[in-house]
Amino acid sequence: MKTLFVSYRVTDLNRSLGFYSALGYAELGGVEVGDGARLVLLKFPDEPAASLELVYRPGAGPVDVGSGFDHLAIQVERLATTLETLTEAGLSPEPLQYPGGPHGPKTSWLTDPDGYRIELVEWPSGHPDGITAADFA
Repeated sequence: MKTLFVSYRVTDLNRSLGFYSALGYAELGGVEVGDGARLVLLKFPDEPAASLELVYRPGAGPVDVGSGFDHLAIQVERLATTLETLTEAGLSPEPLQYPGGPHGPKTSWLTDPDGYRIELVEWPSGHPDGITAADFA
């Protein structure tokens, strides 16, 4: 088994598509599901398949993220460059942080138009992509 993608319900599809496009996602395709509802699948250019689905249901009212969802983590190559690019695109990333100390990962946080939190992560040089069992050895 493997995880296919994360799915977020959004209040304003065009606003969310603008946000996620500025973050670097590209629209892979979409499906009309009736009553004005639409599913849009997104991916980063280097990904082989969709990694995020935006679900728009206009009759469902505004999104309430609530307390059950925490955040989406996205790996970036160079966090400082990413933060600069996002700021130039009109987004508001938080300042650079070093949660594991000066030799650990660099992170920053961003919030989408519906309140979903996104953690941007740059791994230290030589660290494999993602978190593995080796990180807990």
